[in-house]
Amino acid sequence: MSFDRLIEKIIKTQNPTVVGLDPKLDYVPQYIKEKKFAKYGRTFEGAARAIYTFNKKIIDEIYDIVPAIKPQAAYYEMYGWEGVRTLAKTIAYAKSKGMFVITDGKRNDIGATMEAYAAAHLGVTDLDGEVAEAFGADALTVNGYLGTDGISPLLEQCRTYDKGIFVLVKTSNKSSGELQDKLIGDKTVYATVGEMCEKWGLEAMGKYGYSSVGAVVGATYPEQLAEMRKALPSTFFLIPGYGAQGGGAEGVSKGFDQNGLGAIVNSSRAVMCAYKKEECDEKDFAKAARREVIRMKEDIISYLPKIALE
Repeated sequence: MSFDRLIEKIIKTQNPTVVGLDPKLDYVPQYIKEKKFAKYGRTFEGAARAIYTFNKKIIDEIYDIVPAIKPQAAYYEMYGWEGVRTLAKTIAYAKSKGMFVITDGKRNDIGATMEAYAAAHLGVTDLDGEVAEAFGADALTVNGYLGTDGISPLLEQCRTYDKGIFVLVKTSNKSSGELQDKLIGDKTVYATVGEMCEKWGLEAMGKYGYSSVGAVVGATYPEQLAEMRKALPSTFFLIPGYGAQGGGAEGVSKGFDQNGLGAIVNSSRAVMCAYKKEECDEKDFAKAARREVIRMKEDIISYLPKIALE
């Protein structure tokens, strides 16, 4: 299963983190933008090509020490079809370097529309008898609040093409409790959705005890993170909110199992903009990203047991 491959990469790198490649043009060093704008103008194409160069250089510096990247689709869509092309190229480039790719799209629909989302991001598209991958990510974030009708089309793709999904359960944003903490009987909404993830995952179990149905559980709510880890033993966690949003390594550690597995922690802006924080030469931005990745890894694993299968 898809998350078996992710687990193996985490063990190999001893690094349970994922770099979110969510690039605003403001994050891209000026020398890259000037070069691309000189050739393509201040256009969507110029912006998209600058972002792709930025992404490639970061990937080149981190692929050997980080198991995965997580591009957020919105940051590419805002640059039009050229930006969407850059998303596809970024996914392909990261995979060529052996990285696991999680597309952060938070897709949410039912029936034929969800089948189309599933085919686009996890499966293949029929081209009048020939098939091809549109984006080719290894996993996709999804919103499960339409229930099983919105998840079943994804499960079919997961089983057929060895892919995974991360369902929103307890998100890291401040207002998440307005809905997610409400009670359904004696259980919260987020706990109810978490139970559904366990149920959905029964159809797609991996060899390391985790299914292809993961959950998004935020670092900003460590008590709920611990609660969900105990309640969802077969559900792999994607943990946003570390660093810039206030989640710390000690709290994040509550999302892991006794083997230091079961979760992967995301950091986006802190990695992409590390060169700004360091105030180093902007041409050193990729090296600064690598330094931040190493710092993050060491911070998180200091609270975990040695990462191993047993």
